[in-house]
Amino acid sequence: MEIGSNTVRLVVADGHGDVPLPVHSSKRRLRLAEKCTGDGRLASGAVEQLAETIIGMRRKAAHWGVGEPLSVAPAAVRDAANQQHVLAEVRARTGLDVHILPGDLEAELTFLAARDWIGLQAGPMVLLNIGGGSLEIASGRGRTPDFAVSLPLGVVHLTWEYLDHGATPTPEQLRRVRRRVRHELRDVTARMQWEGPRTAVATSRTSHQLGRLCGAAPGRQGVFVPRQLDRHDLKAGLRRLAELPAPARAEPPGISPTRTRQCLTGAIIAHTAMRCLGIAHVTLSPWAVREGVLLTQLQ
Repeated sequence: MEIGSNTVRLVVADGHGDVPLPVHSSKRRLRLAEKCTGDGRLASGAVEQLAETIIGMRRKAAHWGVGEPLSVAPAAVRDAANQQHVLAEVRARTGLDVHILPGDLEAELTFLAARDWIGLQAGPMVLLNIGGGSLEIASGRGRTPDFAVSLPLGVVHLTWEYLDHGATPTPEQLRRVRRRVRHELRDVTARMQWEGPRTAVATSRTSHQLGRLCGAAPGRQGVFVPRQLDRHDLKAGLRRLAELPAPARAEPPGISPTRTRQCLTGAIIAHTAMRCLGIAHVTLSPWAVREGVLLTQLQ
């Protein structure tokens, strides 16, 4: 079970063999990253919703023969100022321990999943994972990364910090987001120039929706259809989103109504990161941190 910045998702997989085959998936959208107080604490109502959701997910897991689902929390709970209180409350209400994923470990697990999906024949690889609370970047030549970092560049946080909600953004607002991304990427950019990765992979829901916006195949065609996101196409898609108020951003293909406020921020982060790191296009991988956790458990 992954407790993300936007969604809590349960995945039940068949662990026989070397590849985790999903047999059931459930999700509930909680938008935890948007329910923090001014001092960075996760609000009490959000903690109650989280506990209720975990109880429901636990019942579904039991229906599929899973006794104690492994529960992991990336940025949304990890960065909360009252993290320990949240974990204690969830434990008291549900009986389950939620394991915090440090940012670098989240990057490593996501890299592992993407590498297993893409294959070693891809050569030196760099991973981009744009989440609600953070951006993970990892690179390496083998199955595990030689370099992994988590940066405070999540789409939810930057949207709330820099963009007016619902309104068409001004050019200066867009520039401020770009400057923030470039500033955070300075050290990573120098490292990637030295590494010279041959293949770039993106894994997040944000990246997949941007890929669909820019012409990638729809999800109904299945996970085995090759999908890419080109930087040139993304620049055009970014311009298109920037010209629209948030409610109208659900009209183009790929952008779900629940992500209209943050999709523009995601496009800016993705395009700026690709430009800074010298990436012309990324391959979109359906495997991410959840599959990384499953693969680790199988091992």
